[in-house]
Amino acid sequence: MSEISPIRWKGSHLELLDQRLLPQQEVWIALHTVQEVADAITDMVVRGAPAIGVTAAYGVVLSARHQQQHDAGSWRTGFDADMQMLAQARPTAVNLGWAISHMQQLVEQGADLDALEAAAIRVHEEDVAACKAMGDYGASLIHEKTSIITHCNAGALATAGYGTALGVIRSVNRDGHLLMSYADETRPWLQGARLTAWELAQDNVPVTLISDSAASYLMKNRQIGWVVVGSDRIAANGDVANKIGTYQLAITARHHGVKFMVAAPTTTIDMQAATGDDIPIEERSQDEVLSVFGNRIAADVPAWNPAFDVTPASLVDVIVTEKGVIESPDREKIAAHMRQGE
Repeated sequence: MSEISPIRWKGSHLELLDQRLLPQQEVWIALHTVQEVADAITDMVVRGAPAIGVTAAYGVVLSARHQQQHDAGSWRTGFDADMQMLAQARPTAVNLGWAISHMQQLVEQGADLDALEAAAIRVHEEDVAACKAMGDYGASLIHEKTSIITHCNAGALATAGYGTALGVIRSVNRDGHLLMSYADETRPWLQGARLTAWELAQDNVPVTLISDSAASYLMKNRQIGWVVVGSDRIAANGDVANKIGTYQLAITARHHGVKFMVAAPTTTIDMQAATGDDIPIEERSQDEVLSVFGNRIAADVPAWNPAFDVTPASLVDVIVTEKGVIESPDREKIAAHMRQGE
């Protein structure tokens, strides 16, 4: 079982594993202010919706501490401004807004600094537990030896530990049902090549890297049973926003009769977004497409760089959360799933 985690709370500050440098270097960055936390989220030091949410929860603690030390009488003014700034760090990942809202609610209820710190630690611990639960739920659907394609990184590095999509792959491998996992390289940030391949290899999970454009040919010619991906936001009707390239993978999977699974915690489900059309799609710098690691590779032309796309619910066979399984997701099934345990 993976012990990889990209987030360490040190009491006085937060430490993040700089995922921009993996797999060549393992460097931890110390963050002491909420501005540093927001910058780390925007600059992709940490990425993956669950990990962003956990990081943001600790950012709220750092903000509250600083603002109370700066002006104990009217600290809420500066704190509220910090929260608005933090919420804009990466707008597509709904876990960011969820974590901020959750922590703000505790502030409204009069939580002191110790209580806020304890709440952030709970968010951290609960994310790990949720990942292990959804890994097992996803694995319970796979009864025979098969190979799995995944896209981007929805692993321990994208969460507080174990992973969402890679949590499923880890559990399938543990159960003896994994022939091979195939990781899309995931342009332009190469999360699959740099992160997914690295962490699966660290855990001795069989993994082979492919270019994004090889997936269709792979499905046609190899024993692929499932595509398993994570999500940055799921709309109330089951539409799924995930790393750019997920939508075309879902279309290809449907054509080849390959099952398509989304693994994500319930905090990723946004009941305020009626459909995928209501999910904001982050567009990043064109330089990320035109260059690789700072080296220009493209002709002198402009580039379009949406960070995410939306896969319609009609192409999703199953969504797995820490609460269980939603087969052929739609609005009614999503709503019922969210009411479980209330």
